[in-house]
Amino acid sequence: MSDRTLPVEGTNDSHTLLNLINGYRVTQAIYVVASLGIPDLLNDRPSDSCDLAATTGCDAKALYRVLRALAAVGILHEHRDGRFALTPLGVGLRSEAHGSRHAWARFVGRSAVWDAWGELLHTVRTGENAFSHVHGMDTWHFRAQCPQESAIFDAAMREGTSRLADSLLASYDFSPFRNIVDLGGGDGTMLARILAQCLKATGRLLDLPHVAARAHDVFAAKGVADRAAVVPGSFFEKVPTGGDLYVLKHVIHDWEDADAIAILGNCRREMSTGARLILIERIIGDPNEDAETAFSDLNMLVNAGGRERTRNEFDDLLREAGLVMGAVTSLPASQFIIAAARHAASS
Repeated sequence: MSDRTLPVEGTNDSHTLLNLINGYRVTQAIYVVASLGIPDLLNDRPSDSCDLAATTGCDAKALYRVLRALAAVGILHEHRDGRFALTPLGVGLRSEAHGSRHAWARFVGRSAVWDAWGELLHTVRTGENAFSHVHGMDTWHFRAQCPQESAIFDAAMREGTSRLADSLLASYDFSPFRNIVDLGGGDGTMLARILAQCLKATGRLLDLPHVAARAHDVFAAKGVADRAAVVPGSFFEKVPTGGDLYVLKHVIHDWEDADAIAILGNCRREMSTGARLILIERIIGDPNEDAETAFSDLNMLVNAGGRERTRNEFDDLLREAGLVMGAVTSLPASQFIIAAARHAASS
């Protein structure tokens, strides 16, 4: 019997659909080479699988099959002599590449995240957070107990912050502020960049103790250690007082509404009448046009337990917390700066 009734691969919707279904295989192949540091090894010159395996302590035949698969999707190029090189697309997996995705690739392929995504169906059926269902605790407690997972997550967040920092600094005028408070700012990468540009400002970083401890080295490396302080703690308990600008980057999307309002309310209580607050977040527009935000929302559902929001939903959150939304400024990659101030009635 002829199989001519089957779709011809590469020319129709069926093959496009198959590629989407099988996307998990590409994710894991990328995770493997990123975790082994192969993109960095290929930075200087092409290498074959035997040399790469010897350097990384892998099985050469198995590694070759992974490299060949990644060459087939355009991340690597296999020369006729069997050596592999990075393509322009694959360069983004180098750890020091401009706009690198190296740390993110190492993060999303690990079992902590991978296993949680495997329980998306459970979450859809029950509403229970997938990460908590798999690991018996939320992602914050999990990383507090697993230093290696915490370090890999922090590296992924630092990578994303570094990629966003230039456009943020070009789009928002930080110069009027003298006391900047970065809430949930991780290892201080963002605050260090702001202080390096705003030479008259001081800053305070609030994050959980095991995260914030890494900020001292970041501040020193950026030359701002004399103007930056680390405040270990939780924004659910106490927010530093006296700031004239409070910055929350990718914080609110980690939480459902009640917790988000609690965080914003704690900020509002410590803000003077003239103080300002900015959120750096995604904003849901037309989900048919912004797959990145739609799938980021799913990632919040599976892992952190929060959500991405529409502009009206952010307005509602801010109003419930006694704040009023100001200007909304677009950044690259579906990111936005949402400015807010104390509501007159809450002064």
